[in-house]
Parts: sequence; C-alpha cells; structure tokens
Amino acid sequence: MKKHNRIKVVLAEKEKTNIWLASQLGKDPVTVSRWCQNSSQPSIDLLSQIAEILEVDIRELLVSTK
Repeated sequence: MKKHNRIKVVLAEKEKTNIWLASQLGKDPVTVSRWCQNSSQPSIDLLSQIAEILEVDIRELLVSTK
C-alpha cells in the first residue's frame, strides 16, 4: 500500500494518539485510525486543520514525492 501521509509519524513525534486527534477534530477515532494506516486520506481542509492542531507545517504531514 502506497503511503500518502505521515500523520501517524507526526502524532508519535508529538507524543499524541489518534484518539486524542479524533477528539480535537470531532471525528470518529476509526476514521483517524484509517488515515494513520493510510487506508484512507483526509481532505486538504482536514489536513490543514490537523497541521494547525499539531503545530506543524502541512508539508510535514505528507510523504514527499521527491
């Protein structure tokens, strides 16, 4: 499976859990878990919100294409 996002990695770096992120976003923890497993992807708007919540540049949440 191709990885598109680094949400799981950034959460670990910030010592946060998917359940914590789900509560911050008002989303189902299962949805956030799917993002962390790269089985589904958040919208660009949600990715922007996640970056704000985690206090990182949105680019840190994406796998580089280079």
